[in-house]
Order: sequence, then C-alpha cells, then structure tokens
Amino acid sequence: MKEHFLIDPAIVFLNHGSYGACPRPVFDAWQDWQREMERNPVQFLARRSAGLLRHARERLADYLGSNADELVFVSNATTGVNIVAKSLALKEGDEVLTTDLEYGACRATLACVCAQAHARLVVVPIPLPLTTDGFVGAMLGAMTPRTRLVMMSHITSPTALRLPIEPVLAQARQRGIATLVDGAHAPGQIALDLSALGADYYTGNCHKWMCAPKGTAFLHARREHHAGLYAMVTSWGEVASDGPSAWDGFIGHGLFERRMQWQGSRDLSGFLAVPAAIDFLAAHDWAARCADCHVRAMALMHRVSARTGIAPIAGDVSFVQMAPLPVPHQDAAALRKRLFDDFHIEVPVTQHVGAGGARTFVRVSVQPYTSDDDLAALEAALFSD
Repeated sequence: MKEHFLIDPAIVFLNHGSYGACPRPVFDAWQDWQREMERNPVQFLARRSAGLLRHARERLADYLGSNADELVFVSNATTGVNIVAKSLALKEGDEVLTTDLEYGACRATLACVCAQAHARLVVVPIPLPLTTDGFVGAMLGAMTPRTRLVMMSHITSPTALRLPIEPVLAQARQRGIATLVDGAHAPGQIALDLSALGADYYTGNCHKWMCAPKGTAFLHARREHHAGLYAMVTSWGEVASDGPSAWDGFIGHGLFERRMQWQGSRDLSGFLAVPAAIDFLAAHDWAARCADCHVRAMALMHRVSARTGIAPIAGDVSFVQMAPLPVPHQDAAALRKRLFDDFHIEVPVTQHVGAGGARTFVRVSVQPYTSDDDLAALEAALFSD
C-alpha cells in the first residue's frame, strides 16, 4: 500500500495516529475541490457550499451510523470538545467528570471552562491494567448529583487504549448526565454506530485513521442539544433571515447547521474530500487490512514486552491499530529524538502518570502501508546499544 501514499520513503513512518496520512487519490480530490472553488469563489462559497457540505455530511453520516442533521464539520476533535465545553451552562459547584487518560489539550479545555464557572473538574484515576469492571466502576463511583458532564476518550491518545465507554454512557443517561466522547482516534480504526452508541455529543477526526485531508473532523450532537451549542466563531450563521450574499446558500437550513458551517470565509475543500476518503477505504477492503494491522501491532507489543520485562497495560482486546510499547521509564523527548535522528523512525514517545507511577510508551501506529520491515526496524532500534 505504500505506493498509494505520499510519505517520504527515506523515513520509517509509524506515527499515523498524530496527523494521519492522506492517500494520493484523496489528496487529488482535495486539490480538485480547491481548483473548483477558484473558478468562481463567490458562486462556490456563497451559493453552492451549503449543498456541497450537505452531500459530504450525508456520506459521512452513513459511514458513522448517524443522521446528517445531527452532524457538522469542524477542523479537529479538539474544536469539537471546545464547542461542547464552552457551550455548557455550568454553575458554581457543578462538576465535570473525566479520566486521567485524556488528551492534554482536552483536559486543559475542561479545566479552563470549570475555572471560569467556579465548577469542579473531577479527574478519575483509571486503574491499569485496564479492565471493563475497573473502568466502569471508577467512572460510576465518581458520579454525583452535581455531575453535569462526563467526557471520555473512545481510544486514548497517550496510551492507545480503547475504553469500554458503553456502560458508562448508558448509566449517565439514566442519571440525566450529559456525555461527550472524544473520538479523535476512532473513525477508521473501529466501526461506529453513533446513533446506537447514544452519547449526547461525539467528536472525531476524519484526517487521522480515515485518511481524509488535514483539518477535517466532525461533531455529532443529539437533536435536543442543538439550540444550546454555539460555534467557536460567531458569524452570519447566527442570523436567521438577513445577511450578505454569502448567506444565500444556507437559507432554509437549520440553526445548528448554519452556526457551525458558516463561520466566515474559509477553505471548505477538505470537508468536501471526505467522501473520497470513504471511497478509498472501501475500494481497498480497509476493514480486513486493519484487522491484520491489529494482529501485527499486538505481536510487536508482546515481543517488546518480553524483552523489556514490562507487562502491557491491557489485553489485546483493548487495542486496535495503535500499540503502546512498554519501555523503561525515561526522557520521552530524548528517546523520540534519538529514534528519528539516528534511525529515521517517526514515532511518538508518550508518558502516563497514574496510580502505578510514571510509565513511558513508544506508541506505534500500524496502517496497511506499514511493512513488517518497518516494525522490525523500530524493534531493532529500541534495543540497539
């Protein structure tokens, strides 16, 4: 599959999880939309964009098991988290619940929102090795009558764990607590049915494992929450009836769609190329290929674990295509730099501080373009003198 991607052949690229990698056909579709826009920018943005975005969202909604009316494009999952968090009507004494496994930028967002409202951010320590009972018990035990929102990752960034969020979502709904899932790494790694999952809000990236262009993501929100969500940029999308010609294409569309999709002049071409990414995955039997990637990622994790004597932080079922290779705790930045400078390997080194102390992981991503030689090169580099 390497010939389908633009990755520099001089490097061993094992960091798909950070920013993704766009296949050539999807990249070409992205550029085609940019050229189309430049043929008549006014017509494209002012009169065609709403319909074009609608078509792209309908394709994405089919892929995600959702309804296009409950889905809008955003630039990244962090933006989706910010929209939800900053739209909350928190009061002094309210609580927002999250885990100690979350992406740092999203935890910072929750901390900022809580500080402004004099609310309390409750960070729940998740016991490792991860088990469903341990995770669900920790989350449910931390819920109180003051809990207003529970935010959890579907697949965590630092540790690559797929969290068993379904029982927590169900219990939160029974207790009248809103839920937000950070699905930055989920679309393209796991099959999603957002309608069945039942989260109040779900945000995910298309530019990571779905292989769409950079800066493409989505926010899914249940219909009853639309009126209470506000875009990060206030523009003509807030106006119901009047505005400049750029507003014309959105007349008749719902307020949620208008708020989120019309935020001034911006390049929408990446969003419009998302269907091309979905087509690429389908054309190459991606689900079967990714199942093979999981097997190879797990094999590497266990080989490294056996050599370091450090046990994995969960069973294989808790991982998909990313594997947190357990290495001795050390300076993460220095190890990442050495792997790149000395061996031309692009791979992140992450850390987690929990009840069991500080841990260091080499978080390897295995995609269909990842060869066995790539994985062998990383293993050899980790144990070189």
